[in-house]
Amino acid sequence: MKKGFLLASILFCTTFLFAQRGWEAGVGLGVAHYFGDLNTDNEINSIGAAGTAFARYNFNNRLCWRMGLSFGQISGSDANSENNFENLRNLSFKSDIGEAAASLEFNFLPYNHGSRDKFYTPYLLAGFNVYLYDPEAELDGNVYKLRQLGTEGQFIGEEYNTIDMGLIYGGGIKLSLSFEWAIQVELTSRVLFTDYLDDVSTTYPDYDDLEGLRGDIAVALADRSVDLSSTPIGETGRQRGNSTNNDFYAFLTVSAVYYFGGIMCPSVTY
Repeated sequence: MKKGFLLASILFCTTFLFAQRGWEAGVGLGVAHYFGDLNTDNEINSIGAAGTAFARYNFNNRLCWRMGLSFGQISGSDANSENNFENLRNLSFKSDIGEAAASLEFNFLPYNHGSRDKFYTPYLLAGFNVYLYDPEAELDGNVYKLRQLGTEGQFIGEEYNTIDMGLIYGGGIKLSLSFEWAIQVELTSRVLFTDYLDDVSTTYPDYDDLEGLRGDIAVALADRSVDLSSTPIGETGRQRGNSTNNDFYAFLTVSAVYYFGGIMCPSVTY
């Protein structure tokens, strides 16, 4: 009787409850890309480097909780646009992105490290992030931080924040190579609550006020169409960006993952 119960328990465990539980740590490299007022067609035309490091706790072979740090380089330029107005607008930027994120992951398939038949799964993730950015632009060989120049007429002390929160979502595929090691390929995007990743959102400022408040460099970087045309388009109050659509960025990364946990199975006494 006891042997039968033991065999039944082992069968039940291996069939239904054979599951990983514990921590993983991973590092990865990849690419970052920006979408916004200086990339209105959502083209993949200005790729930057990206990196990530994370820790993940597996509740079982379906659900995971993850915390991570990521870094990326984003940029955008009107020179890449096929729109004549945007070409003449002639704005550009670049920025480093630093991010801390927490998310919940769901594996579509039962996934166990070292398993012969449950060694891979596609997955989805969703959570929130806190990120840091600071857009810059080049003028006459010098690089300037755009926020402190108030290029859309922001008063001193009323500039946009360069630390903000957002939502992160995405998915990928996990592939176990052994009990300890795995790799994953992941694509993630963000829902942000700012339209100033690129320093472009609303209208052109009053240039007399801007020069008096911030100086002639701010005026030069507020309207770059003067570099291309004798009739610049940057009239005071004219649309400079589209504030109804916030900017966002995405990461595509490939990571190596090390598993510290074990395989959980209910104990049997007899």
